[in-house]
Amino acid sequence: MKRPRAIKRPRLPAWTATLTWKAAVFITVMCCALAALLGVLVHVSVTRQTVGQARDKALGKLDDVSQAYEAGEPLPSGAGLDPAGLPGSLRKLAVSGKRGTLVADDVNGRPTMWAAGPADGRALAVTIDYSQSARTINGLDQAILGSSILAIGATLLVGVFGVTRVTRRLHQTATVARRIGAGDLDARVNDPRTKDPSRHQDEVATVSGALDTMAGTLQNKLLSEQRFTADVAHELRTPLTGLHAAAELLPEGRPAELVRDRVRAMRSLTEDLLEISRLESGSEPLDLDLEYLGPLVERVVRASGTRTEVVVVRDTCVETDKRRLERVLGNLVANAHKHGALPVVLTVDGPVVTVRDHGAGYPAYLLDHGPQRFRTEGGTKGHGLGLTIAVGQASVLGAGLRFGNAPDGGAVARLTLPEYAGSGDGTDGPGSGDPQAGTGVRGPAGHPSGGTQPS
Repeated sequence: MKRPRAIKRPRLPAWTATLTWKAAVFITVMCCALAALLGVLVHVSVTRQTVGQARDKALGKLDDVSQAYEAGEPLPSGAGLDPAGLPGSLRKLAVSGKRGTLVADDVNGRPTMWAAGPADGRALAVTIDYSQSARTINGLDQAILGSSILAIGATLLVGVFGVTRVTRRLHQTATVARRIGAGDLDARVNDPRTKDPSRHQDEVATVSGALDTMAGTLQNKLLSEQRFTADVAHELRTPLTGLHAAAELLPEGRPAELVRDRVRAMRSLTEDLLEISRLESGSEPLDLDLEYLGPLVERVVRASGTRTEVVVVRDTCVETDKRRLERVLGNLVANAHKHGALPVVLTVDGPVVTVRDHGAGYPAYLLDHGPQRFRTEGGTKGHGLGLTIAVGQASVLGAGLRFGNAPDGGAVARLTLPEYAGSGDGTDGPGSGDPQAGTGVRGPAGHPSGGTQPS
């Protein structure tokens, strides 16, 4: 049995979801409903009054004509027995012995108020010109329609203006919230209504004040955490330096090697914490220079002492801080060897550098939220500082660092650097005659060993 196909509902444009649009529709609908109600009430009241006056006038004329008919006098103009154009329903009513009135067109098509009564088994009828009254009612209807449109337009403009002021403040608050989420902890809404205690605050001002308070509290906590981390790492450097010197004086042997290895790990951890503190403080200076990526990545691989394959699809020149870029790539390569599996491939394609391994890939939390210090998955060794430093250094360089997993398995880190504007002509870069600048595969570099960089 086939399932019935679900009816696909048409999607409205994105702007119809805005508060301004919804408020405009609401104001328009309510104004139209109110204008229609008032228009109907006014129309019914005026029509009833106009018809009543015409009916009284027609019945008064019918009384005069009836007296003249009974006296045998000639009937005046606009009166007669069974005149042409008399509506059938009114004629039937008069013949039955009753009097009545009715608004209908005469033989010439003009609006007429008819009044009829019995006269010797026939219908004695009179007419009153109703054209002016009909024009008055039509004019009133047009005036009601025109004034309603003007009122709706004016109300809509005022309403949209008022709603737009509110939505503009909401957009400003949302923009500040996004800036805070992106790391700009100095961003504030600074709504003037929250600064003056004598002014009453509306709901938007309350939200803005709460956001500013939250941002200030969060900033103070993060700054306190950064200062604590920096102070702890700085205070550890002096005793670790002494401990390192003392470890070097130990007699050779397995215990001495273990002590020296742990001291080196502690010193590396301390330096990483200091580096993270400097990156988070935003006070890191840049030493920019022009560098070709091909030779630079080869130096990084050689320095890492790992078996990493270097593939240069398209070499290019970038303006960057060589030391920081080497730090980023070194940490990515070390992390690939420490937590991934061979082969590890470092690819240069223009300003994009990709590091890929063939292991289990990055964990889900890292793909969703980025690297987090002192968090690792599955009991693996490491402190999670290597990728945290790589992200921080990439941010200082103005580069984009993205993490993902390959469809066929393995972790992929993609670093996108700002390309140097003058690298396209081949004459402005450093060493424009460098024979290594080109396309090709430069094979595995170094020798197989464990990664030495922190990850």
